[in-house]
Amino acid sequence: MEATASYSLFGSRSIPIRPSHPPQITSAAISSPPFSSLSSPNFSCSRSKSPKSRPRLYPPSCSSPDVDQSIPSQDLAILLEVEGVLADVHRAGNRQAFNLAFQKHGLDCANWTEPIYADLRRKASGDEEKMIILFFNQVGWPSSLPTNEKETFMKSILREKKKSLEEFAASRNLPLRPGVENFIDDAIKEGIPTVFLTSYSRNGDKLSRSVIEKLGHDRISKVKIVGKEEVERSLYGQFVLGKGVSSSLDEQLVKEAQKAVSAEKQRVADEVASILKLSVDLDTNPSESLENVVATLRAGAEYAGLSVQNCVLIAGSQSGVLGAERVGMPCVVLRSSLTARAEFSKAKAVMDGFGGADMSISKLRGKRWS
Repeated sequence: MEATASYSLFGSRSIPIRPSHPPQITSAAISSPPFSSLSSPNFSCSRSKSPKSRPRLYPPSCSSPDVDQSIPSQDLAILLEVEGVLADVHRAGNRQAFNLAFQKHGLDCANWTEPIYADLRRKASGDEEKMIILFFNQVGWPSSLPTNEKETFMKSILREKKKSLEEFAASRNLPLRPGVENFIDDAIKEGIPTVFLTSYSRNGDKLSRSVIEKLGHDRISKVKIVGKEEVERSLYGQFVLGKGVSSSLDEQLVKEAQKAVSAEKQRVADEVASILKLSVDLDTNPSESLENVVATLRAGAEYAGLSVQNCVLIAGSQSGVLGAERVGMPCVVLRSSLTARAEFSKAKAVMDGFGGADMSISKLRGKRWS
């Protein structure tokens, strides 16, 4: 008999439910050889010859609702990340964006199939600059490229890739995740404040807003979007982050100490990696990244008009989960192709999508998770 699990977001009592499983991602068979088969002493890559208003704030509720009752709409708000939640941007567009960037640079040899892309991503641990290095080290760098210009070349590829991904996100080729429009419609119908967070998106605010636009003008007019500017205009942004208020000497010293510790961790990791012939890249500035997420979540709660405890974050990233834990906001993860095998121990629940046995407004209001 299949095991069951229980999740309770706000209360202590829970209903046994069936655990969610990582999504089974399938794709059409690809005839192209795997990345490892590209090695050839006679293969050389060459270029082709042709080429806002101020947020309205409400005081948080001071009363604690009975845990045995559903949360009324006015005491629940939903905060949603965009990438991986509204649309699986990475699965649908990241590889294609790289190929478009290669084409615009006139590189005939560079065409990443899904097996090649997956192999590069695994070996580079997701570092896109390292993916480019691994690929061209294997197939040969453009013959017309001077050795001392490789770094400039890679940065140019990544800039073009980002631009291509933004264009792809704005096109009709990137679909929204199944069921998300009905989910948003249900939230609006129930009077639940709905806020989209774009300020800490993996690929930037512009791409996330392009994805949100796919919801249509009518839905967008009934929700809120919190980007970098909205965070800075929030009370938290103004009085806690120091927008117009200088941080204390103690705070500055703490930040400098955190940077020093992170740098030392990276140095030790590099020494160990050199012995093991591995490549290790730590996040050497995690405090600032997490600070941005925390500020966005608090600003999102302000724009929703509720306390963070009465908001639920629907996340598609590990950073969102960590930020939610830091501020005490309940968090549910929706898996995507980028997080299919990731562990989210700090989340209240992990789901595969919208509707059906997964994410729904009724589960949110009933305070029960599957």
